[in-house]
Amino acid sequence: MNVVCHIRYELDPFKRDQFEQYAKTWLTAIPQCGGALIGYFMPNEGTNFEAHALIGFDTLAAYETYRAKLRTHPASKANFEFAQREKFILREYRDFLRQVTA
Repeated sequence: MNVVCHIRYELDPFKRDQFEQYAKTWLTAIPQCGGALIGYFMPNEGTNFEAHALIGFDTLAAYETYRAKLRTHPASKANFEFAQREKFILREYRDFLRQVTA
């Protein structure tokens, strides 16, 4: 894993249960599409509207292939539709990180 996609979500704080359901759906869909799911992280203490996801890839090209697969994967498409319908994700930010220490 050379590249980690870090996704920061701003959530509707009253719809965190829906985001948790959304995150759990990715447990199978992300690996099936070629990503190495490190994890989804929900607010526990402090800020109640921010969540994070970390997904690993060998290269940025592998990430692009993964994104293309997500668009056609049935569970992925259904999960994206669920998020759009329920509007629990207000904003999404995406950064690409590289590990410098273990």
